[in-house]
Amino acid sequence: MAFIEIKNLFKRFKNTVAVNHVQLEVIKGEMLTLLGPSGCGKTTTLRCIAGLERPEEGDIVIDGKPMLSEGFVQPSKRGIGMVFQNYAVWPHMKVFNNIIYGLKIQKISKKIIQERAQQVLELVGLSGLQDRYPSQLSGGQQQRVALARALVGNPKVLLLDEPLSNLDAKLREKMRFEIKSLVRRMGITSVYVTHDQAEAMVISDRIAVMDSGNIVQIGTAEEIYQKPANKFVADFIGTMNFIPGEISKVLDDKTLVYVRTEFSEKMTCTMPKAQSARSGDNVFASIRPEDIEVFAEPPEKKENVFKGTIINKAYLGNFLFLFMDVKGTMVRVQIPHYIPQEEGQDLYLFINPQKCMTLL
Repeated sequence: MAFIEIKNLFKRFKNTVAVNHVQLEVIKGEMLTLLGPSGCGKTTTLRCIAGLERPEEGDIVIDGKPMLSEGFVQPSKRGIGMVFQNYAVWPHMKVFNNIIYGLKIQKISKKIIQERAQQVLELVGLSGLQDRYPSQLSGGQQQRVALARALVGNPKVLLLDEPLSNLDAKLREKMRFEIKSLVRRMGITSVYVTHDQAEAMVISDRIAVMDSGNIVQIGTAEEIYQKPANKFVADFIGTMNFIPGEISKVLDDKTLVYVRTEFSEKMTCTMPKAQSARSGDNVFASIRPEDIEVFAEPPEKKENVFKGTIINKAYLGNFLFLFMDVKGTMVRVQIPHYIPQEEGQDLYLFINPQKCMTLL
């Protein structure tokens, strides 16, 4: 059941469309991530949910209550907790006062404030640090203060706007799991904004990929990685080889096609179900580096086998990236690091038709 419904949301800044008639539902208790590059509209969408931006069109429904169509509902009345990118903690206040500031404004009793503060301090792992100032905390601890402040009011919805972008890589990785675990334990409906694909894939129940104010695909991390809706999604999530070509024939079952490329008259590829293409259409034969099989000698496989030469290689710990020249086209291949390869060496590449997609 949808707990947050975004209906035909449209937001413009002067001549720039930031959010272009977005339709989206967030299920009760799930963590949905808005993922995309800078300027794609993800933060503007989040700020519209929070009430910090007013859209020109559309509505936002939270727990069955419209936030716009029946009169603008102020941010403080929406039952939302928000964590900002820059933490937004007050440097002159101790941890305890930072966390309870919103409750004091609501004139809640001191006893309840004390109880709630103690609960969230334990929840986010800050017990014993309530009397410190932000300057006495690490970046991760400051982010926990911001998280505790967002949770102390028992919000219906938690919004997080790139909350880990200011942390170093190892701490960011640790905090991803902490936030994911915390949100799941609380069962709180959450919307998370990031441009970091790895972060989105780790933390999310579902991901909505945005581009130029539009949602171009919604799905689990696995669905988006393995079955991207278009070239933009495939390029943004992970690494992909894009081999330009033209469909020369659509086979009878309409799931396989022949693609004419610079190095092949007939590369067999899978055509996604949502995509309709005809002979003569320009497409990209797209395959991930880890899905290409490598052979030192010509394999028994009869289709989609191409000879290439190693131009460069990159050692990345547990695997090697090989940059192969296949008749003038550069193809990136990922193989285990323990298979020795040398620059200038010729290899045979098998591009599995079931893993090679035609993308527009």
